[in-house]
Amino acid sequence: MGFIDLSGALGRHFGSIGLALNEINTRLTITTGDSMQVSGPSADRALKCTRQFCQLLGVSDALNITIDNAIPEHIGLGSGTQMALAVGAALNAFYGLGLSVREIAQLSDRGARSGIGIGIFEKGGLVVDGGRGPDTKTPPMIAQMAVPEDWRFILVFDQRGQGLHGEQEVSAFQQLPPFPQAQAERLCYLLLMQGLPALAERDLDKFGEVITWLQQAVGEHFAPVQGGVFTSPDVAAAMASLAAQGAVAIGQTSWGPTGFCAVADPQRAAELLARLEAQFAASPLSFLVASARNQTAEIIVN
Repeated sequence: MGFIDLSGALGRHFGSIGLALNEINTRLTITTGDSMQVSGPSADRALKCTRQFCQLLGVSDALNITIDNAIPEHIGLGSGTQMALAVGAALNAFYGLGLSVREIAQLSDRGARSGIGIGIFEKGGLVVDGGRGPDTKTPPMIAQMAVPEDWRFILVFDQRGQGLHGEQEVSAFQQLPPFPQAQAERLCYLLLMQGLPALAERDLDKFGEVITWLQQAVGEHFAPVQGGVFTSPDVAAAMASLAAQGAVAIGQTSWGPTGFCAVADPQRAAELLARLEAQFAASPLSFLVASARNQTAEIIVN
């Protein structure tokens, strides 16, 4: 849901807020095999992760890995972190290595900027991480809160492209101007003294207002390298329509192109979804209503 201090103006870089969803997830199974075999969506990424972990941990890679679900890659939903942690956690359980989620994340070099993917794997719900200081290994989780069960989040996907990632993402950060210290101070205050208290009091409108403010500030900062506050003009149009119909917490996930917003309950989400599908029927957009996942990643050993 956004960064807090993109330039380290207040002494720590990044810091971010995000939440776990039920409807988009990564799920896989590991069993013994004659050699390494990986099947299912995002198999290449899973294969790379498995080889890296097995080499670092000194364990056999004679494994069968079946991927039932994988978060789509490079659309702002943390697919790389969740795949790495899922593979690492599965190997940890399979071989009884006793590693923590943080240790697995360090082995896979996750959390270079945002710590949200690590935090939601550990705890679920809404997470705020404290960014990176001089000696940070993985961004510390400084807040974790349950999200009301009836809140719904509408995701807007542009089927034509992906957000910046890899070397493009690194280059984009290098091109951006310094993030203003006053803006970082403002976002810290808004999040700590308005956004999180609103969540604790189940005040969706105030919580959404803070997320929209944060998203607007970060989106304007990213605009020179992503073409606007939103990467996709079509997503931007859909988000404007949702805002006009009362949706809150309007924003883009990471580099996009996925947009998101929040509404108070499943019925309102269904109404807006039906309108979106009719309004944007001829566009390259698709839509999903999701609920927050207020629990840790599930690891089952048979």
